[in-house]
Amino acid sequence: MATMANMWIRSAQRLSNITQIHATRQVLRSAHRSRFWSTTATDTNSQTNDTPKTSENTESNDATKSEIAQIELKWKEEKSKLEDDLKSFKDKYVRSLAETENVRQRMIKQIEDAKAFGIQGFCKDLLEVADVLNMAVDNVPKEEVPKNVHLKNLFDGLTMTESQLQKAFNKHGLVKIEPKVGDKFDPYVHEAMFQVPTENKESNSNVAVVNKIGYKLKERTIRPAIVGVFKA
Repeated sequence: MATMANMWIRSAQRLSNITQIHATRQVLRSAHRSRFWSTTATDTNSQTNDTPKTSENTESNDATKSEIAQIELKWKEEKSKLEDDLKSFKDKYVRSLAETENVRQRMIKQIEDAKAFGIQGFCKDLLEVADVLNMAVDNVPKEEVPKNVHLKNLFDGLTMTESQLQKAFNKHGLVKIEPKVGDKFDPYVHEAMFQVPTENKESNSNVAVVNKIGYKLKERTIRPAIVGVFKA
C-alpha cells in the first residue's frame, strides 16, 4: 500500500512539473508574439522595403509555431497518460484501504468471538455437574426434610451449591433453556427425541415433555433442550 501511495505521489508531482513547464512556455510564447508585433509596428517601412527579410521572418515564425504545436501535442498526450495513471493508482489505493479495513474488522470479530467462546468447552463439562446437582435436589423427598436434621442440612447444602453454580454460569453468559409444555418447537434451541400422540391438531409439533434443560452461551446454543413433541 505504501508503494502504491508513493507511485501516486510521484505521478502527481510529475503532472505538476509538466503543467509548470507548459505555463512557462505559454509565457515565453506570449512574450515572443508581443516582441514580434512591436518590432513589426515600429519598422513597417523598413520591412516593406526589404522583401527577402520579411519572407525569412515568416518562415522562422512558421517553424516556431510548428515546433510549439508539436510540443503542445506531446504535452497533452503525456498529461492524458499521467491523468489515467493517477486515476488508476487512486482507485487501487482506495480499494486497498477498503480491503485492509475489512480484514481488520474480521480480525476484531474473531478476537471477540475467541474471548467470548473460549470457555465453551469448559462450560460443557460443567453442565454435567449442574445436571447431577439438579437431579439430587429434585430427588430429595420434600416431606422428609423437616423431619430429619441431617437430611435438611444435606438438602440445604445441595441447594446452595446449585444456586452458586448457576450464578457463576450467569456471570459468564451461560443461561438455561427451559421450555414449557405447549411451547412451540424451535430447532435452534430444542432437540426432539420422541413424539407424543395427541388429538389436538393445534398442539401439533409443540413441546410435550422436557427431559433435559439446555444452555446458551452468549446467545449461542451449546446444548439444546431435550424434549418430546406432540404428534396429531
